Amino acid sequence: MADLNNKEIAVQFLKLVIDGEIDKAYNDYVNFDGKHHNPYFPKGFSVLKEGMKENHVQFPNKQFNIKNILADGDLVAIHSHLSFKEGEPGMIVVHLFRFKDGKIVEMWDCGQPIQANSPNTDGTF
Repeated sequence: MADLNNKEIAVQFLKLVIDGEIDKAYNDYVNFDGKHHNPYFPKGFSVLKEGMKENHVQFPNKQFNIKNILADGDLVAIHSHLSFKEGEPGMIVVHLFRFKDGKIVEMWDCGQPIQANSPNTDGTF
């Protein structure tokens, strides 16, 4: 595997997860001694990985489009559009990763549903 920078690792991790290659994503890019801050799962990357596998079984055709990527030192933020089913507006998602030695050691994620009839004419993206 070529040496990737943190932004490339974050993108590759998310793409593998969306494609259902969750074991590969975690084995290649996550330090399991790290931590996540997803409020819907108990602590530990192993638990979050299993939740992502269950999500992929439930929504195998989800669409994920990265809109913005920001990096600052050991932090990478990815702002994305995620749709679980074709034809629905989906949601805005932000993943924030902290890296150490080329591995994800901490992760935050938050999402906001997209309103079909939003009064904001600027749009969500």
